[in-house]
Amino acid sequence: MTSANKLRAAGLAIILAWGWKRAAIALVAGALSSLAMAPFDAWPVLFLTFPVVVWLIDGAGAGRWRGVPSAAWAGWWFGLGYFVPGLYWIGYAFLVDASTFAWLLPFAVLGLPAYLALFTAFGFALARIIWTRDASRVLAVAVALTAGEWLRGHVLTGFPWNAFGYALTEPLALAQTGSLIGLWGLTFLAVAIFASPAVLIDGNSRGRKPWIAPALALATLVAMGTFGAARLIRHPANFTKVKLRIMQPNLEQDARFNYSAKAEVMKKYLTLSDRASGPESTGVRDADVLIWPESAFPFFLTREADAMAQIADLLPQGTVLVTGAVRAPDLPPGVKITRAYNSIYVIDHDGTVLSVYDKLHLVPFGEYLPFQDWMEKLGFEQLTKVRGGFIAGTRRHTLEIPGAPRALPLICYEAIFPGDVATPDGRPGWIVNLTNDGWFGISTGPYQHLQQVRLRAIEEGLPVARAANTGISAVIDPMGRVVAELGLGLEGVLDSRLPSAIPPTVYARAGDIPAAILLVAALIFVIGRRAVKRAS
Repeated sequence: MTSANKLRAAGLAIILAWGWKRAAIALVAGALSSLAMAPFDAWPVLFLTFPVVVWLIDGAGAGRWRGVPSAAWAGWWFGLGYFVPGLYWIGYAFLVDASTFAWLLPFAVLGLPAYLALFTAFGFALARIIWTRDASRVLAVAVALTAGEWLRGHVLTGFPWNAFGYALTEPLALAQTGSLIGLWGLTFLAVAIFASPAVLIDGNSRGRKPWIAPALALATLVAMGTFGAARLIRHPANFTKVKLRIMQPNLEQDARFNYSAKAEVMKKYLTLSDRASGPESTGVRDADVLIWPESAFPFFLTREADAMAQIADLLPQGTVLVTGAVRAPDLPPGVKITRAYNSIYVIDHDGTVLSVYDKLHLVPFGEYLPFQDWMEKLGFEQLTKVRGGFIAGTRRHTLEIPGAPRALPLICYEAIFPGDVATPDGRPGWIVNLTNDGWFGISTGPYQHLQQVRLRAIEEGLPVARAANTGISAVIDPMGRVVAELGLGLEGVLDSRLPSAIPPTVYARAGDIPAAILLVAALIFVIGRRAVKRAS
């Protein structure tokens, strides 16, 4: 049997599969697809799994109601298979305080993927609604799955983690297309490119040329790589005079939320921040900007005079500290503090607070509970155990940092939302991302987080300085090059000059409009093909 016949036989077997066998095929295909994400970056596997998506939707046509429910069922199983291995690391957060939260571990590891899989099911169902019988069905599935992924990134505050477009961010040359069309455009291209081999089973009858779709897909990959390579050559790594020092303490989570560990935490931060990083290093005196990670202290920093005094003693004149901290709201004297902000402070060498940013996009179940009051009455609490939940900030704004360009602050997973960086006070010179990936241990989660932050740099044409509690701290240039990095689970300091920003990219100027034009054009083409087929 020739290779073409074997492929046709495999495709036909998947198309004709039904019941639990069909669900199992979708589940396995989804699980294998997760290997395309960091840290594995095995994106060629999608050339095997995304054709399965097309064949599953092909086979759904034998079901009721034009096969839409059957397609959705297959899509849900595919999504479950994709999200469970891709997001298993969320379960680590429920083991930090195991006596309180361990019982919720199965709900986190299976419940969240089951919910997110609903958006994949929607994509499969929408694809079936606009389905065609020729090679244009590859574009139908690309449009539909991109729509589902976009909804996943926006509904109920959104969670676009591991969107399919991230498969095209390694090697770095491929990722440069993100500067034109952003994550959602990359998602459309990823699905269309990797699903294209599915049409090879169509045969050459009735004038069909099934090789055209995969050939166009490969040509698109080559064009992306060529564009990216040229862009990387045209924009070599350039640096400003601003010297950064990022401190990665690698603290245990229980110490970060335990007030009794105050002295231990401060001693470690101060000692580590002033550690020499080489034979010619003079510690923190080498830095213009010292950066500490998210929620660095188990106390309200500005209400602890001794801690602020220690910071002032640490910082030489001309050096400022950018640090995460929990911030108490402004309340009348004597009023008990029950809620707080997750914030970033800019602190001068004399202990003066120069600027503050409060996190806007809070993490559901981590920093607040949906229907907070009602769920607290039932005995539930979020992972951070802040009664009433954290308070969301009111607006996104840049931070004024003496001796450095204005910085756009993004706390933790705020950096995973593409396009969510616009500020009313103009374009910043860099992005500072403070995070605490220590919740997730030594797992794939921090690598995926870094992958997504890197794409934000490419989309916006802005460098990123990233400080993480347990890793991965990094300095990233506006082309997505990681110019300095401190690995997962390590303690230390990272010294680097701040890379220079480049002029605003197409995506920075136009946002998701180019991606939307791409999707609408593909949808019009698919609908046109359906109309032609019906007319003939």
